[in-house]
Amino acid sequence: MNPFGGIVQKAFYLGLGLATVAGEKAGETLGELRTQASKLADDLVERGEMTTEEAKKFVDDLVRNSQKPIGESAPNPSSKDAPRTISIDDEEDGDSNQTVSDVDSLKSKVQALQDELKRLQK
Repeated sequence: MNPFGGIVQKAFYLGLGLATVAGEKAGETLGELRTQASKLADDLVERGEMTTEEAKKFVDDLVRNSQKPIGESAPNPSSKDAPRTISIDDEEDGDSNQTVSDVDSLKSKVQALQDELKRLQK
């Protein structure tokens, strides 16, 4: 009898056992995720923050995304569900004097409102 063959056989069975246990754990975790997502969705529906259809889609999407490989679950920027990118330009197209004047005007209005608030609190 070859002692090396016994070691290979034991290693094979160990790997098979580990794969089985990992599969069972993944199934349990997925079940827990589905349960927790359903509870969250039910709470949102009760509060009126989400419709029943949106809740069902939310749970299904969450479970589907959890089953994807890690690198694959990154959002696709071209998909319609992805948020739009908004750029904010600091450059002014108009007069900078007009902007300074507007800021000064707003500051004086804020000061007047604060003074009025203090007067009313007395």
